[in-house]
Amino acid sequence: MEWIIFGLIIAVVGYGIVIYNQLVKQRQMVREGWSGISVQLQRRSDLIPNLLETVKGYMGHERETLENVTALRSRAQAVGDDHPAERAGIESMLGAALGRLMVVAEDYPELKASENFKEFQDALEETEEKLQFARRYYNGAVRQFNTQVEQFPSNLVAGQFRFQQAEYFELDDPSDRANPRVSFGS
Repeated sequence: MEWIIFGLIIAVVGYGIVIYNQLVKQRQMVREGWSGISVQLQRRSDLIPNLLETVKGYMGHERETLENVTALRSRAQAVGDDHPAERAGIESMLGAALGRLMVVAEDYPELKASENFKEFQDALEETEEKLQFARRYYNGAVRQFNTQVEQFPSNLVAGQFRFQQAEYFELDDPSDRANPRVSFGS
């Protein structure tokens, strides 16, 4: 009888270790996913100053649009990576502001013809596509992790070792769920 109880204790402890390791693995996948988003957000942020310099020469009287993009870029960088939900809201506004900038730029044929502007436009479009992919990966990893944190019996291990649910990276406004339109058709 003692061997049966001892065997059950070993089985329960072994199962707890397996669950713990799964939770650690899922948490690392969430961190990896956020890293991918962070890289693309930084890439987009790095493109903005050069894009604004290119645009300023052609759109001097669109000062408010340019200042809005600059201010939102600064706010996004100030939030950092610790609060995905807050960062998503600001990045959503930044994406919308960049979209408005591109729409305003269509009124300037010389700007549309500029080689520098075309290069920035292509780089921004590529970055937005990569960001969308990274966001899907991250949110998938968050979904898997959060499910495991909530499901029984893994929720017992998660609670014991203080595993907290991760935040999704979601856009606030459903109309912002599409990438900003940055292509120029003639």
